[in-house]
Amino acid sequence: MKRFSRILFYLRSQKQNIVLYLIFTLFSILFSLVSLAMLAPFLQLLFNKSALINVEPAFALTANGVLNYLKYFISKLITENGEVYALGAICGLIIVSVFFKNVFTYLAFRVLAPMRNHVMTKLRADLYSKILDLPIGYFTEQRKGDIISRMSNDANEVEWSVMGTLEALIRDPLNIIIILVFLVMLSPALSLFLLVLLPLTGFIIGRLSRSLKKQSTSSQEKLGTLMSILDETLGGLRVIKAFNAEKILHNKFISNNNTLNQIRNKMNFRKDLASPMSEFLGVLVLSCILWFGGKLVLDGQFGLEPESFITYIVFFTQIINPAKSLSGSFYSAQRGSAAIQRIEEILKAPVTVTDQPNAKTLTEFNHSIEFNNVSFSYEDVTILKNINLKIEKGKTIALVGSSGAGKSTLADLIPRFHDVTNGEILIDGVNIKAYTLHSIRSQMGIVTQEPILFNDTIANNIALGIDHADQRQIEQAAKVANAYDFIQRKEEGFDTNIGDRGTKLSGGERQRVTIARAVLKNPPILILDEATSSLDTESERLVQDAINNMMQQRTSIVIAHRLSTIRNADEIIVLQKGEIAERGTHDELLLRGGIYKKLVEMQEVR
Repeated sequence: MKRFSRILFYLRSQKQNIVLYLIFTLFSILFSLVSLAMLAPFLQLLFNKSALINVEPAFALTANGVLNYLKYFISKLITENGEVYALGAICGLIIVSVFFKNVFTYLAFRVLAPMRNHVMTKLRADLYSKILDLPIGYFTEQRKGDIISRMSNDANEVEWSVMGTLEALIRDPLNIIIILVFLVMLSPALSLFLLVLLPLTGFIIGRLSRSLKKQSTSSQEKLGTLMSILDETLGGLRVIKAFNAEKILHNKFISNNNTLNQIRNKMNFRKDLASPMSEFLGVLVLSCILWFGGKLVLDGQFGLEPESFITYIVFFTQIINPAKSLSGSFYSAQRGSAAIQRIEEILKAPVTVTDQPNAKTLTEFNHSIEFNNVSFSYEDVTILKNINLKIEKGKTIALVGSSGAGKSTLADLIPRFHDVTNGEILIDGVNIKAYTLHSIRSQMGIVTQEPILFNDTIANNIALGIDHADQRQIEQAAKVANAYDFIQRKEEGFDTNIGDRGTKLSGGERQRVTIARAVLKNPPILILDEATSSLDTESERLVQDAINNMMQQRTSIVIAHRLSTIRNADEIIVLQKGEIAERGTHDELLLRGGIYKKLVEMQEVR
């Protein structure tokens, strides 16, 4: 039950519906049993298998008391109105009871469906919210395809394997318990024999299903791997074709797909065994009951009458179908519990970058950003060490260095995509942890090396995160970013859909749209991961002009790959192995003849 604690948590707000469902299910079961209770004594009286009862017996809430009163009621119908009338009356009563049984069954379904959908809606919403809350560092260790698989396939598995069987998991045990209560009332001795056999059959079914959860976990993990391969294939299709790597990727996918097929076959073999196995065990128990109960009737032991025994057998046969359904639901729940476990791994993942309880709002940036003895490590690997840096308002600071030197990590610490391991970062003399994440990031605009766009219109991509941006503001931002002219040439202008990740635009056009997005936000602090390094000469000039326009009167932190673009920076920080190796202006660093000069010479040679 602990595995389903989250589902039970979501159901807490559905207490009223749960009570209604239980009431409707209870009435459905009782009306089902009414027709069965009437049938055996009626047939006995109708065909003279038992003498008619003409004296009204005292009613008692026992098996024999209820049966004797039913016999009296039926005898009175036969005596006063004839056998045919009594037959019609009993048939009518059975029809009415079955009608109400199905009415209450429908009402139970009507109450259950919104509960099931409520749980799945909350689960998906919480999972998506957690994905948005998790720090960027979490996703560097995760396959994107596997996360998508947990959001889609695992959630679907929970819906069909757990929520889809929720009805059976509630109704069938209730059905079995009520029937068992009636069976105990009919014959305590025979029921004692039955209660010895039922746990034995339950133990056998439990043993068979034990490995189902482990197999289901393997199945979901393998499906996540397939989704990752598909995601990598779609993202890198040009490279795959350029390097004739289709066969390698195809074999990798087919191998994982075949393994998934084998795991699922084993799961289905075991799951499909549940229904026939439970039916066979049910008939086996029924045969034992027939033998033992018949022996009691023939020997006249424990006062078991033939009509009571027949009613007992009829009632017991009603346990077999719920038992079959329950065993199938149990197998499905085992599969669903593995999916829940994989979803829980995301939902319970620690959010390491959070607001402090009394965090305040950063309303404006006035003076400076300071790094005081800042170090950052990830999984015991030191990436930055003892960084001391002050960035005055309105200044441009460039970060240069070889790949892996820590440039992007240093820039990511400012908007708190990661938190420092040691030291502190101050904005206007206050530790950034004292501010809310939202207010810090609202003061910053970020343009990445790879343009990040969404499958939406150009206007909506520019206005991302901006509430109530009007068309005039969007157009002005596009003009500053040198994007207005090419947007106007599009057939639908600013309402043009740019496709998945902006694939309908060229590289330069995509980058200028991201710059327009940053311009519209109008932040006092800019973080620029060299936005021109992957562009052709003409696009680079247009984008660089747009960047220069955007940087005016703003504090800028530029991650530089092309050193020619940072000649006019107020200070250049040269990073090497996570430490500041050199610092100064372009001319000062060239005169020093150190690492920076070597980097410049290497690029000039190229």
